[in-house]
Amino acid sequence: MRIIKIELPLKSEEIKMFTIRDKLLISGVLYTARDQAHLRLTQLIKEGKPLPFNLADSALFYCGPAPTPPGKVCSAIGPTTSARMDKYTPLLLENGLKVMIGKGERSKEVTNAIRKHRAIYLICVGGISALLSQTVVSCETFCWKELGAEAIYRMEVKDFPCYVAII
Repeated sequence: MRIIKIELPLKSEEIKMFTIRDKLLISGVLYTARDQAHLRLTQLIKEGKPLPFNLADSALFYCGPAPTPPGKVCSAIGPTTSARMDKYTPLLLENGLKVMIGKGERSKEVTNAIRKHRAIYLICVGGISALLSQTVVSCETFCWKELGAEAIYRMEVKDFPCYVAII
């Protein structure tokens, strides 16, 4: 297994360099997005409205941060089950998404769409939410604050650990 430090955003040409099981230490900006955020993003695409960020330059982390305690940058940030986002993922990939981070398997349709659009699916180890939070440099609610943990958060991370699962 190789350990590779990378900076976001990733482009398709860079994604080709990785192999399944590579450990990536990611630095840059992640946007959290769970079920409700995915629903809203796909609704905006279907309505032809602008998205709150450029998908092609973004990495989506399937996560809903816990409330941040006083004096901390971020609280626990464990990955959520990626399969719940599968019904939204092909449309997001068609519209430029290149990097997704979560846990668990993806459907055959999503796996094929990831390959077709030269994207990458990364997995995090579940159960280490407090450890993952130590890689967060900054965290802020980015949009749809009314969704609480389902809102989109913008996180800047340094050496966030994950593994290549699908390319």
